[in-house]
Amino acid sequence: MKSVLALFFKDVSSELRTRYALNALVMFVVTSIAITLFAVAAETSSSLVLAGVLWILIFFSSMSGLSRTFVSEEERGTTLLLQLLAIPSVIFRGKLLFNILLMLFLNILTVVLYMVLVDDFIVKNFGIFVLTIFLGTLCLATSSTILAAIVAKANTKGTLYPVLSFPILLPLLISVISLTKLAVEGAEWSKTIQDFQVLIAYLIIALTASLLLFDFIWKE
Repeated sequence: MKSVLALFFKDVSSELRTRYALNALVMFVVTSIAITLFAVAAETSSSLVLAGVLWILIFFSSMSGLSRTFVSEEERGTTLLLQLLAIPSVIFRGKLLFNILLMLFLNILTVVLYMVLVDDFIVKNFGIFVLTIFLGTLCLATSSTILAAIVAKANTKGTLYPVLSFPILLPLLISVISLTKLAVEGAEWSKTIQDFQVLIAYLIIALTASLLLFDFIWKE
């Protein structure tokens, strides 16, 4: 666990020093929400459309930031050093922990700005909404971390990441959009059980598959 935390704090200090991903993500979120406001200013959108737009913003902002999880190590030439100093599972867990923290910050910022600026987006069941954001963040960070490791080994890193991510993240996006819609409509918890089961199953499968496959991906 000490090695995991050491790698986590290394990434945090590196990000606070350069602020590459942080600045890019914040600017992307602010710009995207501003464009959304101009697009729907005179329209009354349904809860499904508003929920979909929120998660589209979260999806593309994560594509902008999380894709560099391992690419930055390749560019700085520190990949070999990490391979010598830590076992693959430690590296994956440290990177995953950093991505979860980054995505939580990003998603909280996105949700707060979205709720303040988009008048029609009124959440009536905050319990469902908060749990959806939390589980969605965990699922998104887990899947994105292993995908970033795969893309870091490719030549076309910039274009490959969203292409690879979308089909894998599609079941996740469908579930979180459905749950967000139910939260906006003030639905009962009983109506959300199936979607939450999908999220929990997705998280377990993504985490298990990532831990099993990362050793092979990291050493190739």
